Amino acid sequence: METETLTREQLARMFDHTFLKPYATKEDFIKLCKEAKEINAAMVAINSAPVSFCKEQLKDSSVHVGAAISFPLGQTPLEIKLAETKKAIIDGADEIDYVVNIGKVKMKDWDYIQEEMKSIVTLCKEHHVLSKVIFENCYLEKEEIKKLAEIAKIVKPDFIKTSTGFGTGGALVEDVKLMKEVVGDEVQVKAAGGIRDWATCKKMIEAGATRIGTSASFAILKGFDEEHVSV
Repeated sequence: METETLTREQLARMFDHTFLKPYATKEDFIKLCKEAKEINAAMVAINSAPVSFCKEQLKDSSVHVGAAISFPLGQTPLEIKLAETKKAIIDGADEIDYVVNIGKVKMKDWDYIQEEMKSIVTLCKEHHVLSKVIFENCYLEKEEIKKLAEIAKIVKPDFIKTSTGFGTGGALVEDVKLMKEVVGDEVQVKAAGGIRDWATCKKMIEAGATRIGTSASFAILKGFDEEHVSV
């Protein structure tokens, strides 16, 4: 995507405004939702427990509630991932970001990965909820990232996502490019993990990302404003 013509409002609508810390409190979620409404972000990214609370906070806005499923390890059985997904949807989640079973990826158990993806994506589609598949690229070889993207191109979640932000590394421009090259226009790409300034965010967008997961939305917007200020 070209960033030269990107407006501040369009940029903010690309943000999944994030607070996924294990020590998150009610006050943190109130603040998160207030900020997301202030900038009109696409979504608040939270763990599944506070979905109903955040849904209530955002009821008079266009900001979605996004639930992170099997976060951040992905090491739960498919049945549990589906149950968590269903509960999040019942509680009001508009979008689901689930972590793949990374161990199964490393074992090249592609049948399992495809079945997992198909099951969760199908459940989301049945409830008209957006689905995002988190790869956690820091643990993967490039060929594994490519294979996951190829499976996604078949299953067609709404997004594939680089990272949880809790692994040993976050989003890389080269990974965003690779993921986008494989899925083309069939699936969108979300970059997340370590995106804290406009310069980094800009590179991710130019590489093909159409969603940005970040807890630094205001810092990124400040950098955008500074670049676009009239001289």
